[in-house]
Amino acid sequence: MATNVVMPKMGESITEGTILRWLKKEGEAVQKDEPILEISTDKVDTEVPSPVAGTLLKILAQEKQTVAVGEPIASIGTNGEATATPSQKPAAQAPPPAPASNGAAQQQSAPPPVQQTAPAPQQQPAATGGQQVVMPKMGESIAEGTILRWLKKEGDKVEKDEPILEISTDKVDTEVPAPFAGTLTQIVAKEKETVPVGATIAYISTGAGAPAQQTTAPQPTAAAPQAPAPQPVQQAAPRPVSAPAPAMQASEAPVNDNRFYSPLVKSIAKAEGISQQELTSIPGSGLGGRVNKNDMLKYVEARRSGGATFAPAPSHAPSAPSYAPQAPAFAPSTPQPMAAPSFASGGESVTVIPMDNIRQRIAEHMVRSVHTSPHVTSISEVDVTNIINYQRKNKDTFQQRYGVKLTLTPIFVECMVKALREFPFINASIEGTNIVVRNEINFGIAVAMPQQEGSPLPPALIVPVIKHADKLSLAGLAQAVGELANKARQKKLTPDDISGGTFTLTNPGMFGNILSTPIINQPNLAIMTTGAIVKRPVVKTDADGNDYIAIRSMMFLGLSHDHRLIDGLYAVQFTERVKQYMEAFKGDGI
Repeated sequence: MATNVVMPKMGESITEGTILRWLKKEGEAVQKDEPILEISTDKVDTEVPSPVAGTLLKILAQEKQTVAVGEPIASIGTNGEATATPSQKPAAQAPPPAPASNGAAQQQSAPPPVQQTAPAPQQQPAATGGQQVVMPKMGESIAEGTILRWLKKEGDKVEKDEPILEISTDKVDTEVPAPFAGTLTQIVAKEKETVPVGATIAYISTGAGAPAQQTTAPQPTAAAPQAPAPQPVQQAAPRPVSAPAPAMQASEAPVNDNRFYSPLVKSIAKAEGISQQELTSIPGSGLGGRVNKNDMLKYVEARRSGGATFAPAPSHAPSAPSYAPQAPAFAPSTPQPMAAPSFASGGESVTVIPMDNIRQRIAEHMVRSVHTSPHVTSISEVDVTNIINYQRKNKDTFQQRYGVKLTLTPIFVECMVKALREFPFINASIEGTNIVVRNEINFGIAVAMPQQEGSPLPPALIVPVIKHADKLSLAGLAQAVGELANKARQKKLTPDDISGGTFTLTNPGMFGNILSTPIINQPNLAIMTTGAIVKRPVVKTDADGNDYIAIRSMMFLGLSHDHRLIDGLYAVQFTERVKQYMEAFKGDGI
């Protein structure tokens, strides 16, 4: 029997892939594990190997086609063998011969009614609601999500990948895109409702299996943007097609205002000839100031009528340069006056501010950690003069060679990773009465997110994770640190980016704090903190045993650890081992 090749799952949050090109043609022989096509997801481009040896009988998905994870894209078998998909058709046509005769034939007809009645409840929602939209799995340990708000109403038209609702988990708040285009016929889960992963939250009618809806609403296929007035919309629809090519190309250039633009928004901008600069001036009503389809349609309508104009709104996201990763400044800065809180009101003894969802999640996570882990902190003082000298001497050459800045953080991470290899229980977790020792080092780095626009609350904290940090060079670590920090500050982190961490580093020293005792990031068993680097006189001893005073760059290194497993001796040995790697750091050359 022929074997189906399906679209592989390339990550936890990946739901589809686009076929870039086929490396084999129909009728060609393939070996097991031989690449047969290239695919692209929103995270990576990669080759897909053949799961079996044989002949490529049929290509089911063409180049440039986007296919859902798990869907068949090709069929492989022996020469002359039928493809896997046609072999399913006789099974679907099997029931018709059942009523042909009586006797034994009637006995065989008993199972079909059972098969016919079983699908009936599943067809009912499809007829009234359409295809299911389920609560997505947003990370390894995520079992449920809370619906913050619906961005679409029942009866609204939706495009594939267009955000239709915002959800919150205990790790991240994010928008959920429509898995397919159609009409949002039914909202099953309401706002503020917590829903298990995989449960149905809505139905979208795509036209298949709902002929009544196709006959009553033909206008959406003509022009979804102007549904209230079909005739003007049909007249206006051809206009974007004649938009000049240079303007469309300009809209495809990456924007510089740190906002994410969905494929639908980019498509509308391209069709309407909206330039990059013009796109950045459109106010967004989505999460974090994101521009959605409705914002684009309102802007296009106003643009066509020559009516209201939109003023540029540069405050959608904090300025990136203020958060650019760089080495900590060691000279004290001049204090700046603090701005008065926007929520302050005279004459009142208190001001009550409701927590936003992110702050509620952080609060729950921190309280759970304190209740779960008995915290103990071990502290060492480290001479990081060698690291400072290396970074200053090589940062320009490093950036020229690798295209990324060399900051202190990846050097610290490299030293900690080396020590984690020697102290595996620091990289472990506890599940009930079992100790789970992690064989891979997924290194989390705490990052302060930008101030939430319009919120008086202080900036939140998030911990993106460098996966398989123990397999990366210093250049690879520097690249990963820079990318994750920028994604965090631009609110572009995915659930995959913040899941699976086994150990965490927090660096309050970059803000001038010399020492802290951080709370463990569950389910980790430890978190390390680095304080501010301060130059001061230190007593040193030369090779002959003579003491002398030298000006050195000194830093406090702390480890908060879970005393259920990590006792004082083991924690101190690990902290001192990190110290040894830091003080002996010489780099591997540039």
